[in-house]
Amino acid sequence: MFELSKDSMLHGFLPSLIEGAGVTLSVALASLAMAMILGLLGALAKLSKWRFARGLAHLYTTLIRGVPDLVLMLLIFYGGQVAVNSIALSLGHEEYIDINPYVAGVLTIGFIFGAYLTEAFRGAFLAVPPGQREAGLAYGMSGWQIARRITFPQMFRHALPGLSNNWLVLIKSTAIVSVIGLHDLMTRGQQAAGSTREPFVFYLAVALIYLAFTSVSELLFDRLQKRFSTGVRRGSL
Repeated sequence: MFELSKDSMLHGFLPSLIEGAGVTLSVALASLAMAMILGLLGALAKLSKWRFARGLAHLYTTLIRGVPDLVLMLLIFYGGQVAVNSIALSLGHEEYIDINPYVAGVLTIGFIFGAYLTEAFRGAFLAVPPGQREAGLAYGMSGWQIARRITFPQMFRHALPGLSNNWLVLIKSTAIVSVIGLHDLMTRGQQAAGSTREPFVFYLAVALIYLAFTSVSELLFDRLQKRFSTGVRRGSL
């Protein structure tokens, strides 16, 4: 009979899976921080009056969104490693330089989702009525005060749905870091499945942990949405 007990299912691999889940969550949060910075800069560049900045941001979002995540991961990790060592060799550094898989994973995922958040933030900026910024100027506010008190709080409220969707995709996309040797949740699940020859059990455990991450995330974003929507009148259909 199939029993859902720790001994029959996890064979002592539970601590390993929990440790891998911590690595996955760490990669996801670090990547989100990087993606938000790139997304904000990209959105400001797309809304800029400077033609070069708009063109550069458009090139960034077009290229990144058109290339599979796995290809970018392998390109940055392996191709970047070759490039770094070639540059180091030309500068007289003869020792081989290894790129840390954690750093490569965070940079790649952050770079990818920065392109998606660029569009989310750009739309959120455009959703803020320009008349409110003009009202801030009429009250004698500086540009920084207008941004801090008027533009960014409202922009963030409009950006929350897109930010939430991208975070849910991002945390699942962290599974691709397993191909570059990082001991994340997916790697730990693969190792446990290979050792015990019970792939269904361990991949199911991995799936449930990812499901727990996304479920908790949805609850947190729902709370944020309610908090930032306080005092906002919703239209009725």
